[in-house]
Amino acid sequence: MTVLFIALVLILQCCFIASVYHPLDPLSSTEINKVRLLVQKSHLAKLPNLTFHYVDIEEPEKADVLKWLSSSSSNPKSRISTPPHRAHVVVRGGGDTHELVVDLGTNIIISDHVYTGNGYPPFTFNELFKASKLPLTYPKFKKSISTRGLNLSEVSCIPFTIGWYGEHITRRALKVECCYRGGSVNVFTRPIEGITILVDVDLMKITMYTDRFIAPLPKAEGTDFQIPKGKSHSDHCNKTSSGFSIEGHKVKWENWVFHVGFNARAGMVISTASVFDAIKKKFRSVLYRGHVSETFVPYMDPTNEWYFRTFMDIGEFGFGRSADTLQPLIDCPGNAEYLDGFMAGAAGEVQKVPRAICIFERYSGDVAMRHTEINVPGKLIRSGQQEKTLVVRMVATVGNYDYVLDWEFKRSGTIKVGVGLTGVLEVKATSYTNADQITESVHGTLVSENTVAVNHDHFLTYYLDLDVDGNDNSIVKAKMKTSRANGVGSPRKSYWTVVKETAKTEADARLRLGLEPVDLLIVNPNRKTRLGNQVGYRLVTGQPVTSLLADDDYPQIRASYTKYQVWVTAYNKSERWAGGFYADRSHGDDGLAVWSKRDRAIENKDIVLWYTVGFHHIPYQEDFPAMPTLHGGFELSPANFFESNPLLK
Repeated sequence: MTVLFIALVLILQCCFIASVYHPLDPLSSTEINKVRLLVQKSHLAKLPNLTFHYVDIEEPEKADVLKWLSSSSSNPKSRISTPPHRAHVVVRGGGDTHELVVDLGTNIIISDHVYTGNGYPPFTFNELFKASKLPLTYPKFKKSISTRGLNLSEVSCIPFTIGWYGEHITRRALKVECCYRGGSVNVFTRPIEGITILVDVDLMKITMYTDRFIAPLPKAEGTDFQIPKGKSHSDHCNKTSSGFSIEGHKVKWENWVFHVGFNARAGMVISTASVFDAIKKKFRSVLYRGHVSETFVPYMDPTNEWYFRTFMDIGEFGFGRSADTLQPLIDCPGNAEYLDGFMAGAAGEVQKVPRAICIFERYSGDVAMRHTEINVPGKLIRSGQQEKTLVVRMVATVGNYDYVLDWEFKRSGTIKVGVGLTGVLEVKATSYTNADQITESVHGTLVSENTVAVNHDHFLTYYLDLDVDGNDNSIVKAKMKTSRANGVGSPRKSYWTVVKETAKTEADARLRLGLEPVDLLIVNPNRKTRLGNQVGYRLVTGQPVTSLLADDDYPQIRASYTKYQVWVTAYNKSERWAGGFYADRSHGDDGLAVWSKRDRAIENKDIVLWYTVGFHHIPYQEDFPAMPTLHGGFELSPANFFESNPLLK
């Protein structure tokens, strides 16, 4: 009887797994372990210092995924077989980078390719941790600390990626800068200025050490970022039940259904988002895949201790690897539900991020729509709806910055993508205690005594594989042009009209916003409303921010795509990372700007939209010792997608 019971349980488990499986599901902890074991049993195990740098699903063919989705939605019982579930793995051993494809169904490594191009895979946490500890036993550093009269046990060191500055041959390297705790938990606010330490990561040893000068150590007083005890974190709103369902990684809410994934590089990934059309009585596709593709954070200080701080956080380390466990009632409201994140560590072991993603229904107090009509005789008619949305959120803490990343779904059919920047500033020590003393460029703002917060940028580039009511889409620039009101019998002198241009190739669609008024539409030329308009979605942009660095500056060469806010490329499943897959020490010879040079046809094709959310950050005293959240983002809103306002259906 016991045997029969166990067999029944196993059968039910298999049925349940099959019912919730999705071809774009992230790797499970079991699958990550399987990858580790298969690699360790292969010829690769003989390589010295074998480390895992990237483990994610091998992107299945899009056509196969769409066929699977179509068959499962039309008749789940006749669902076609799932695309092969495979893992894309990058390991390093013996000084080489191996790109692997592992078939998780057959338990075979079906591909092993040694990468020989420019750039390196993301650093592991183990490498960063080991590099941060090297100075503490290094004689020259210990002498520098002693000379400054500091206690070595109060020193914390932080590794930074170093970029590329024209070298023909590069090695995997980090520069380590150190700070003094000494009564403060806000480590970044007390830098030990003047010392730079270069670490060869593969050798894991210090290869260069400089101590150029001594600057006064900023004070510990007034640097604590912790909320004082007794301050309430109670949740005063969003007390309702969740209002949505999660089945595996599939989320259903109101008129939306979509898939939520997680990986070490991008963090949160939204896939196969479709919205229900009440008139057509079916779900219609909007977004196949969306996530942050790359960040670019250059600091504006060209001095020896700062010039290299031009970070590409996603490619050099990873937003998923930086994902923080979310705090109920602080990061997410009381009605939130949570998803854990799983990834592989340096040894291929499973690493879990508890509560990596939260999902919650939000009542913001905003008005979704309303109207008051006073022109019906004898009546005063008021009607409207409060705004209710579904938010999917994660937080990535990358060194001193915390990135709050939201995907917000609205009943109107709009997807709002939000970016919140908070955390603490990266500062340098200075002799100045008052702005009146400053007679030279300090490349930032004096935010406290002996403390300069350095000017910098944040660019977050989003990968948006839109499938508006189908695969084949076009980009239309609806430009607003001033026209003279001649010969129309009106006292008006002018008005504006709309001139539409359909981008034929990738070069046509590249756009620097803010130069002229334009609506950017993603349309399906093969679908029309009953009134004859092409169905589409509109990109509602935020502030038009582009990089101000010179084109020949090495950091800008690596992140040349930040000169334009909008790019459109022909779909290619291998083109997902705007700065190139191997971003660490990259040379700018791979990535979005390079792919676009092919100038492929994009009219009525499967296309990908890339949009960059940008911030020029001049620090102010209110940003110290911790920053109030700075907000940015964009929206994808229906534009003749529905026959009328879906809120009224």
